[in-house]
Amino acid sequence: MALLEIRDLHVGVEHREVICGLDLNVHAGEVHAIMGPNGSGKSTLSHVIAGKPGYEVIDGQILFKGEDLLEMDPDERAAAGVFLAFQYPVEIAGVTTMNFLRAALNAQRKARDQQEFSTPEFLKRVRKVAGSLNIRQDMLKRGVNVGFSGGEKKRNEILQMALLEPSLCILDEIDSGLDIDALRIVANGINGLRSPERAMIVITHYRRLLDHVVPDVVHVMSKGRIVKSGDKELALELEACGYGQFEDAA
Repeated sequence: MALLEIRDLHVGVEHREVICGLDLNVHAGEVHAIMGPNGSGKSTLSHVIAGKPGYEVIDGQILFKGEDLLEMDPDERAAAGVFLAFQYPVEIAGVTTMNFLRAALNAQRKARDQQEFSTPEFLKRVRKVAGSLNIRQDMLKRGVNVGFSGGEKKRNEILQMALLEPSLCILDEIDSGLDIDALRIVANGINGLRSPERAMIVITHYRRLLDHVVPDVVHVMSKGRIVKSGDKELALELEACGYGQFEDAA
């Protein structure tokens, strides 16, 4: 059984159908890259899986671990193991990153009937993971993403992902705004979380991230549908020929 199974999904935004009959199966242990031009529906797909409001599911199913994901609220999806790393992480003034991480982690553990981390346990855990991502301790004491550079915000997203240990990680253009060094740090963080029990969906426009995070499957999305799937070589073809060749296939 696939960890994530999407069947004939149709999604509308403001009376316009953005996803038009999309099918996708993602198994545990796999990394899937979804590539495509702007407006093809990639981010909409990630938001619908995570449960972001503002999208109308017109038809279709999304099953996660065999359960109907569309019947769950966003917090229930997160507790079930779905994590979305945002393309544009929001700033939350007045809430320190450390307090935010502890509240999120313990809320999920409570929802899963697990014992909450004590303060010493949490501090030891978060400092270890933050160090691996070159996240300074003073950043953890600042408001969530407040004053962070683009690279720092993306590393903060990976820090959340590493602490929450989701079963399904969706990375919506995590490479956006990263310089070469930040890209390597983020990619190393992603690769460190690959495991046989976890699946990842990496949404990107460009091949450069996939040079560091090598996917098992590459999909091309156009006009709200997946129009071609292949191995990592497909990303090279896209780099050489662009997305225009797939518009007629949508």
